[in-house]
Amino acid sequence: MSNVSFADLGLAEPLLRALDAAGYTVPTPIQARTIPALLQGRDVLGIAQTGTGKTAAFALPVLQHLSGFRERPQSRHPRALVLAPTRELAVQIARSFDTYGHGLGLKLGMVIGGLGFGRQIETLNRGVDILVATPGRLLDLVERGNVKLAHVTFLVLDEADRMFDMGFIKDVRRIVASVSKQRQTLLFSATMPGDISKLAGEILKNPEKVEIAPQGRTVDKIDQRVYFVPAAAKRALLSHLLNDETLERVIVFTRTKRGANRVAEALEDRGVRSEAIHGNKSQNARQKALDNFSRGRARVLVATDLASRGIDVSGVTHVINYELPADAESYVHRIGRTARAGASGIALSFCDGSERGQLKSIERLTNQRIAVVQTPANEDMPAQPARASEERPQRDERDDRPREHRGNGRGPKHGKGNGAKPGNGQGRGGHRPFGERSRSERPSAPAEHQWARGDYRDAPQGDRSHDDRPRSGPTQGERPYGARTNANRPYAPRPQGDRPFGGPPRGRRFGGGGGGGRGSRGRAA
Repeated sequence: MSNVSFADLGLAEPLLRALDAAGYTVPTPIQARTIPALLQGRDVLGIAQTGTGKTAAFALPVLQHLSGFRERPQSRHPRALVLAPTRELAVQIARSFDTYGHGLGLKLGMVIGGLGFGRQIETLNRGVDILVATPGRLLDLVERGNVKLAHVTFLVLDEADRMFDMGFIKDVRRIVASVSKQRQTLLFSATMPGDISKLAGEILKNPEKVEIAPQGRTVDKIDQRVYFVPAAAKRALLSHLLNDETLERVIVFTRTKRGANRVAEALEDRGVRSEAIHGNKSQNARQKALDNFSRGRARVLVATDLASRGIDVSGVTHVINYELPADAESYVHRIGRTARAGASGIALSFCDGSERGQLKSIERLTNQRIAVVQTPANEDMPAQPARASEERPQRDERDDRPREHRGNGRGPKHGKGNGAKPGNGQGRGGHRPFGERSRSERPSAPAEHQWARGDYRDAPQGDRSHDDRPRSGPTQGERPYGARTNANRPYAPRPQGDRPFGGPPRGRRFGGGGGGGRGSRGRAA
């Protein structure tokens, strides 16, 4: 397939001219396998990672299929329907149809949320050959009677797994039930969970299955790296990396909308032209931010996972995961914003202690270990050791008391070793002299002893490098003979004093109803 050209796939001359004008000469593997099957009238089930040229794989056959119709499209009756999960992806698909179909005389329409109904209804009333839509807005127009789907003979479901994730499954089923039974159907999905497989079995007829890469595989030309860095130091690390001019066009992914705004504002304060895009912004604002980024007016685009599948901007040199995504599949789609159409790119991830599980899930899904990069020294951010074990102090440094006062942690089997009575070897206090401060009274360990500052994946289980005492230390000591513990001291309520009649003694709570406060400090009723 490496020597196959678009002409060999059976495309019409007008489409070949449009492809040549757009600079496309050699089809990608997904295009080389999908286009012939669709031109033959087959249903197709496509499984391919992001950035492989899926849009052209279905847009070109649809355009050729519809170019054979000579009559004008009827009002409110589209002939081809393309469903996309997000507005941004729908806009990208519509632009691709416009590019490839130049000169064919076909009419294109788009209905998406976030915009007014008026212009979209106007477009539908004039009649369209191809309709690109998001499920929610399309159903709104169907219920209003502004669009009829009975004449749809070519149906495309793009990013079907994402539509399931966003809760569109019921809407998709309603839409599929409304289109013509005599149709050609294409379903594209990056992954194939059970629900998608079941839907494919319901709507596809003897489909040609095209799987370009194993599910969860990332593009080979993406250089993936990870920095282990505390959450509080991520902003300083991002600013430090952006001092490098080789990061020409960068997409930064955050987990929340508020986080996206904060990162974009912080970069603007440091003189880095940035735009933010997320679900709380209007469609016009989102499109303006995307246009500024694609045209080079903004160097950095800060986005949530809303844009992980809807951004198709050429020349993205770096993708930075400021926060790792909650699910591993989103990581694959995020980094797929770079290294598109055969180019190469770099994906950097910032991982703090709370994101350790997400990193392991990503490596399990992609079946590769992401290279760890030493955090650069920066005046705003202390340098990080490569491994957590490098920062663990020696035993004598962790406990500076005289050796004879540390004990060996071996006490009678009764007791809990908490300093209140003889221990079972689990405590850490030792036989301290009477009157010396207990562990709870000592100041906490310094921040630089936190385990999350290094590559904690290789740290031993149960690592206590944040604790300045030995792992299996001694019990916390013995009290003078006859001293009572809180556990065996009899309860004697304090005098009521001037509290309301019947109120509980201060420091105790009864029953569990009513008063505010927390723990043993609840107020009397």
